Amino acid sequence: MRTKTILTTASLLALTCPLASISVQAADLARAPIYYKAPQIEPFNPWMIRLRVLGVLPDTAGSSVNVAGAPLLSSPASGLSISDQAVPELDITYFFTNNVAAELILGVTRHHISGTGTLNGLDIGKAWLLPPTLTLQYHFTDFGPFKPYIGAGINYTVFFKQSAANTSLAGLAVTDLHIGNQFGAAVQFGFDYMLDRHWGLNFDVKKLWLRPDYTATVNNAIAVTGRANIDPWLVSGGVTYKF
Repeated sequence: MRTKTILTTASLLALTCPLASISVQAADLARAPIYYKAPQIEPFNPWMIRLRVLGVLPDTAGSSVNVAGAPLLSSPASGLSISDQAVPELDITYFFTNNVAAELILGVTRHHISGTGTLNGLDIGKAWLLPPTLTLQYHFTDFGPFKPYIGAGINYTVFFKQSAANTSLAGLAVTDLHIGNQFGAAVQFGFDYMLDRHWGLNFDVKKLWLRPDYTATVNNAIAVTGRANIDPWLVSGGVTYKF
């Protein structure tokens, strides 16, 4: 009988010890610190700005010149030349999604206008251009830090501080100049190369179709009219900051 009791007690101890060990381990796990950390998700900020150097390169082929009473000075024998210009430029971009964005560029340029062909060397005048351009873009996001994009949109160019040259060439002098404000279409392509989450480098090319009408007066008496096919390329490069 004593032997049976000893065996029963041993059997109970054998069963109890594993349960006690499991209970202690569970208690230890309950007290142990939890080291799992959920991945941090960066908040989506839709704003981006760029500060760039912008080169404005007009393409004046096909500009028309109509000189009243002087067909030999009119098109196609005569044309216009508009100087290139480089200026600082700011653009603001708003992302509707990771891929779709709108961009607005802001800057002003000053250009010198002269005659070509039979009017070669005639100093016509100077004008400032304010050409805000709004484009809708698609940004490709499958190339890591290299982020190319394409876009299309509209431009509205304001011409201000227009001044006639008032200098004489072969007895001709432009004494009045007016260039009309003009809407135009725009297309673009470019890329950002992001150095980190916020900072990057940008290169951008736009083509504008800009063909404003103009009027001028020569020698305070001869009316000149026409269309200036400016059609500039806008080539820029600079620094990107993504908020």
